[in-house]
Formats: sequence, C-alpha cells, structure tokens
Amino acid sequence: MPKNNNVKQMNMIQAINSALDVKMSQDPDVLVFGEDVGYFGGVFRCTASLQEKHGLHRCFDAPISEGGIIGTAVGMGAFGLRPVVEIQFADYIYPAFDQICSEAARLRYRSNGDFTAPITIRSPMGGGIHGGTSHSQSPEALFTHIAGIKTIIPSNPYDAKGLLLKAIEDNDPVVFFEPKRLYNGPFDGDLDKPVDSWANHELGQVPEGHYTIDFEKARMHKEGSELTILCYGTMVWVAEAAVRETGVSADIVDLRSLMPLDLDTIVASVKKTGHCMILHEATRTSGFGAELSALVQEHCFYHLEKPIVRVTGWDTPYPHALEWEYFPGLERVSKSIVQMMEG
Repeated sequence: MPKNNNVKQMNMIQAINSALDVKMSQDPDVLVFGEDVGYFGGVFRCTASLQEKHGLHRCFDAPISEGGIIGTAVGMGAFGLRPVVEIQFADYIYPAFDQICSEAARLRYRSNGDFTAPITIRSPMGGGIHGGTSHSQSPEALFTHIAGIKTIIPSNPYDAKGLLLKAIEDNDPVVFFEPKRLYNGPFDGDLDKPVDSWANHELGQVPEGHYTIDFEKARMHKEGSELTILCYGTMVWVAEAAVRETGVSADIVDLRSLMPLDLDTIVASVKKTGHCMILHEATRTSGFGAELSALVQEHCFYHLEKPIVRVTGWDTPYPHALEWEYFPGLERVSKSIVQMMEG
C-alpha cells in the first residue's frame, strides 16, 4: 500500500466510484460514459457524483445502443483517450460483442501497433438479486476465448479498486465484471443468514488514493492442506462458508483475473493438496471451469488423488422462480465437498 494513503471503509460500489474519481482526477484523458451513468449516477450508483465533479464532457449518458457505446470507445481509444464505459448489465453486452471482439481486441494486432484500444468495459454480472433471466447472466467465459482481451472479476472492495485502476491504465481492452451480489457485502450463499456488510470487514478497508493490483497474481483467500478450490467473484465467499461448514482444510484461490491467469499459483496449490474443486456461477458447459479443469489435468495429473470436481450453474437460462436452485449456494457446494473428500 502506498505511504500516506488514508484508508476508508468502503463497499464495492464506493470502491469502484473511488477508483474512477482518482483516475479522472489524475488523467484528463480518462472519461466515463454509458446508459444512465451521468446525471443518474448509474443503476447501482457506481458513478454517482462523477458528472458533478468532473463535468458533462468527462462523464455523460449514452443512448441505449451497446454496440454504439463500445464502437465510440474504440474510436476514442485509437485517438488517445482512455474511456471507461459501463454496460448496465452483463446480459446486455451481447449487442456489443462484435465491436469488442472484432474491433477492440484486434486493433493493436491489425495496425501493427500503430493504434491501441485502451478501453475498460465495466458491467455488473451474476445472480442472487432476483434479477431473472435477463439480469443475472455470467458471460465471462466468452471473452476469455478472444485473443487481445483481459477479463477481470473482483471479489471484494479492496481488489475492485486496485484492479480497476490497473485496468484503466492498461493499453489494451479490459472487460471488468462486477458481481452485483457483492456490491454491498460478502455473500456466502446461505439464504437463512442476515445479509452481511463490508462494514468493519478487512477487505472493505480501501486506500483513498491511487494503488494498483497486478492481473497476473491470484489472491490466496484461505490456506489449507486437503483441497484446492478455484473460484472468483461471489463464489469465493460461498467456498469460504462451505469449507467452514464441512471442516475441510482448503486452499481457496481467488483468481481475480481469468485472462491473464495465474497458472503458477493454481499448479502449486493442486500439487500440494491433491484435490481440486472448481466453482463458478455461469452455466457448466464451456464455462471457464472447463478451461481450468483442462489446465489442472495437464499440469497436475500425477498429483491428483481424485477426479476434478466442478460445481456450477446449470445449462439453462437463469430462472426467476427457481433462482436458488440454479445458484451454486452453500448447501450444494458443501455437499459436493463432502462427496469428493469421502466418496
């Protein structure tokens, strides 16, 4: 942590807002735009007060056209600006997919380095807030497949700010997914517990000034000896609760970044424990867990004592009435841990 950087208790919304404010104050080339991010401050208030502080030309509302938002950002990036754009929900990112994958991701390669696309695409992702089919998706695996894009998913306020500042400073496009179930507090998937808050939580203590977190390094959320759990976003907290409930000694590896990926930390942990479980909320088939499973199998085959286990969302649209049957919650993850370690 930088010296003389005062620490303030923040939730993830405040941490993201702080990152944007710090970078906009430091760099006049950084600007923020998207649907309702200006006057309204964003649907989750992540951009609150930025327009008032930095002006209408630095933080402004865009038409309801995700393809147009990203296309404009690509042009701005090529011109030398550093736009941070918001796609209001990850479910709405598909109309912009061509601009992200065919233009932003390819610009440096296609121009032989003459142009870059230093753009950051923020978007809330995941379920757990009764958002239904069109407000709960987790499409992160789609972007890890595209060369030229970095894909980042924080699990806490401290990481959210440091990773977002790093994303804004990156010279290539970064897709920055924000698990909206974590905006106001860690969620362990236990519906019967009161909602937790980031207040007084260690990872809610966020420096007010500038700091960055490298994409290339995962965070060891919890250390153990019997099991490695690979996860990111909301699933970090579900994994912690499941480990506590089952009494298993586990490494919980918070990946932070899916691309680039900290393979060294993954391999070292699996070789130590001999068991590997992969958690994510996205649908199972072709989810990022499949890539993780392949990598663990390739690099740790002779150290695995049992087959790799994946606990994920189901291969269905995210249901509204049966949200908690879809969500990989505490009960399902705990049951899978017990079956893996005892079966």
